[in-house]
Amino acid sequence: MSAPHRSAPPPAATTAPDATDALPAPSVAAAVRPAAAVMLSVITLSHLVTDAFTALLTPLLPALRATYGVSIAQTAVLVAVSSLVGSMLQPAFGMLADRSDRRLIAALGPLVCAAGMALLGLAPSFAAVAVLVTLGGVGSGLFHPAAIAYVHQGSQARRRGLFAALFAAGGTGGQALGPLAATTLGLGRLHWLLPVGIAAGALSWATTPSARVAVGTTRRWRDYAAVFRGPMRTLWAASVLRSLGTISYISLVGFVLTARGQTGHIGPTLATFSLGSAAGGILGGLLSDRLGRIAVLRSSVLAGIPLFVALVYSTPGSWWYYPLTALVGVVVNANTPVAIVLAQEYAPDHVATASALMMGFAWGTSGVLFTLVGALADLTSPRTAMVAAILLLVPALWLTVRLPEPEPHAVG
Repeated sequence: MSAPHRSAPPPAATTAPDATDALPAPSVAAAVRPAAAVMLSVITLSHLVTDAFTALLTPLLPALRATYGVSIAQTAVLVAVSSLVGSMLQPAFGMLADRSDRRLIAALGPLVCAAGMALLGLAPSFAAVAVLVTLGGVGSGLFHPAAIAYVHQGSQARRRGLFAALFAAGGTGGQALGPLAATTLGLGRLHWLLPVGIAAGALSWATTPSARVAVGTTRRWRDYAAVFRGPMRTLWAASVLRSLGTISYISLVGFVLTARGQTGHIGPTLATFSLGSAAGGILGGLLSDRLGRIAVLRSSVLAGIPLFVALVYSTPGSWWYYPLTALVGVVVNANTPVAIVLAQEYAPDHVATASALMMGFAWGTSGVLFTLVGALADLTSPRTAMVAAILLLVPALWLTVRLPEPEPHAVG
């Protein structure tokens, strides 16, 4: 890849950052090489913690509905708020990380997210719940773009699919732990988790190098806006449709199980799905490094359609329910890290912003669109709404067919 600051001497190691890191190449080479493994491990752990706090929300939606006497559509607004702030605004947070010291931003992320989500049980009103969810979203939005930039910075060019997958696996692992914590603790004891977020922020600060923009290299805002064009838009649209099916499932499955009198299966179901997603991300990353990004992307969407629909019509009483839940998690999430790396390769000069478009903006748009799915669930049933959202994978598949493989120079 090309270097971002053409006046700086080129780095000597293959693990040095490329054009998107907006860092002076020599200082990064000196700071990252000795501690890259530690940094990547801590960033991945912080990803787990941050996403675990974010994942507290969906399994608690039925409890929040009962506590505050609101409708399913109103609880869907909480999901939309979390997605809007924590996901849709990630490109803006990514630009902020590129224009300031991302070390501070990466450290503040899990701390702020924990401060919002761990205090949900102490909220005096539904409006206060919305404020705390917003705060949690801000923390999540701050963390992700800064963290993925560090992952890109510390990874080898030919193994970026794997490293991005391991980072994503940390997040999906957190999404598995979050529902279990919510089910175990309930609303009243969530504040016990606050020290975990504080510790994650402190560790991130201690292990990541300072990453300030070099003098005279600050980009204009329109330079970042130009990233969202060409195949990037098609990839983003496909990611939105895929994410809407996933977010609809994890947000509505609690209502389906509660209606059947199987509330105790909510946490285990979401945990199993998330653990499968973690494994699927790693598998997808490995395969994409060997077989190509597009092949894995298309195969994942195609296989996910029938399996997802079959899962919606399965019940915990069936022996195949949990194995199928894990398998669906594997299949549908195999393309998540692939989409992130593919976006980086489509825009090699703006890795952090491109990553935020896939990690945040796509998921956030899906979260906002989920308000329509929530309204459909009120009008029909949660299961019908889930199937309607999952069938959007069909046009998502058509969009992936239009995607080209990235340019050879972008793969590095």
